Amino acid sequence: MSAWDDMTGQAGAVDVLRSAASASSSSMTHAWLITGPPGSGRSNIAYAFAAALLSGDPDGDQQTIGQVESRTHPDLSILRTENVSYKIEEVRAFATTSYYSPSVGRYRVMVIEDADRMTERTSNVLLKALEEPPERTVWVLCAPSDADMLPTIRSRVRTLRLSLPTVDDVAALLQVQLGVDAVTAERAARLAQSHIGMAKRLATDADALSRRERTLRTALAMRTVTDAVMAAAGMLEIAGDDAKAFTAERDEAERESVLRSLGVEPGKTVPPALRSQLKALEDDQKRRATRSLRDGIDRILVDLLSLYRDITMVQLGRDAAIINREFTDDLRRAAESADPARTLHTMDAIQLARRRIAGNVAPALALEAALVTAIR
Repeated sequence: MSAWDDMTGQAGAVDVLRSAASASSSSMTHAWLITGPPGSGRSNIAYAFAAALLSGDPDGDQQTIGQVESRTHPDLSILRTENVSYKIEEVRAFATTSYYSPSVGRYRVMVIEDADRMTERTSNVLLKALEEPPERTVWVLCAPSDADMLPTIRSRVRTLRLSLPTVDDVAALLQVQLGVDAVTAERAARLAQSHIGMAKRLATDADALSRRERTLRTALAMRTVTDAVMAAAGMLEIAGDDAKAFTAERDEAERESVLRSLGVEPGKTVPPALRSQLKALEDDQKRRATRSLRDGIDRILVDLLSLYRDITMVQLGRDAAIINREFTDDLRRAAESADPARTLHTMDAIQLARRRIAGNVAPALALEAALVTAIR
């Protein structure tokens, strides 16, 4: 068993990191930035690299791999967030642990997932730690692009860019890891556009697949401005349902766990002295729900981009390149109602909506403005 077994479509990156993890390597550096589009496996390859570094074996030994996968290795520190952004206090506390000496391995490995979710002020806290690194500490940051990081941070890390795996690679991974049939695996990988995490969800969650289909059918049915406004509201509702499905069960389990730890029986009133601790949990859950909703809205916009990309492909006579093959007849009818320039204009409007929502514009307004351009 190797730490790199599931690194689908990233042979070049694996070679670089295996070489760096070698005990005699001269290419090792104290800080790495792993970038790549969503679903390319940034965090997976970061943890595989951590296993190789901690074990002293470029392929990792089985015990270390197991400890890294369970996130229990004593020399592995992890910072991740389910909120919209990192809090400066948690980054400061995390940076402090980078000065601890490794206890059992060659290095102390510091992994930060979604490092792009740091504000400039928070990034400056990280910068200080990168400027004066301990000799045996290795930082591994993950972000969609190096442009998402401050130039001062980019200048202190070695960047490794991942590519998006092919549909066939992701489908093969789904068959091996999830045991799904070849047809289900191919459809999930294709509709997810090779996003590994989303492909796994579409392959195993019929409700997620149904919500995606509802989104595309709603977009294809628009004929008037009123339709576009109603479609935006419906898509936001779909995103909300998706976010609730993703967080509700976990939120309740966390609440029950906290109440048990506080000695409060289920259904009983929480004593006033303990309510602040429960309020802190609820605040964290609200922030996580906000991020889940934003991620859900962005996923809907990505799905819409795939729809109008397909319409453009049909208009240009490239039917073989269609992603949403299940909608082929609808795509052809939509392609006849406009020219490629107008369809590309809609795609630009959807990309603009993604940027606006990321910049805290009201999602309903951004989505309505994009969908109005898609009226046929």
